[in-house]
Amino acid sequence: MDKDFIQIIEKVRAYLFKNGLKDFSFDKVQDFGVSPSDVSKFVGSVEELVEKILEYERKSFESIFTQYNFEGQNAIDILFIVSQEMNDRFENLSPSITMEFESLFPEVYKKHMEERMEFIFDKIRINIQKGMAQGMYRNDLSDEMVGRMYLSRLEDMHNPELYPPERFKFGTIYDTMIDQFIKSIGTEDGINYYRQRKQLLGVLSFGR
Repeated sequence: MDKDFIQIIEKVRAYLFKNGLKDFSFDKVQDFGVSPSDVSKFVGSVEELVEKILEYERKSFESIFTQYNFEGQNAIDILFIVSQEMNDRFENLSPSITMEFESLFPEVYKKHMEERMEFIFDKIRINIQKGMAQGMYRNDLSDEMVGRMYLSRLEDMHNPELYPPERFKFGTIYDTMIDQFIKSIGTEDGINYYRQRKQLLGVLSFGR
């Protein structure tokens, strides 16, 4: 993506996550120092702008896996790193605006979710295989089945009826999900390792 367009997307994204999509138009971007003509250089409609915002979200998540070299790392450590990165990058992500995207632009949102879930499914299967080989996860697991269970839990996280955004932060929901996930698939060694790392990382991140 063009650097100038990324700056516009980040400003629009911040506005939408605060105010929602209701009554949003290109003219609204003037409220946060962006010219409508600058937006029009890159997209021709609000729908196309939403499509680019969702693409930006996907690429931001995918960049975690290019930024870090996970080749020789412990499978549980990888989950910790991804969890922290997601919390840092998407701490303001609200299920309510996600539902607005889905309601107003269903085809765009459907395509976004299919691509997002396909990427996550591939990565979690690799993590499961790595964890079994390292003795962190039970060796009687089906990486495909566990991967699908993981995706199901992710989808539940974005359901505002299950987790009202005014009561639950994304990071808290995700951390709880990962905690339950590890305990359901980990070996005794894996769960002990997870608890030790969680305690250590909790101390290191104190005050963040």
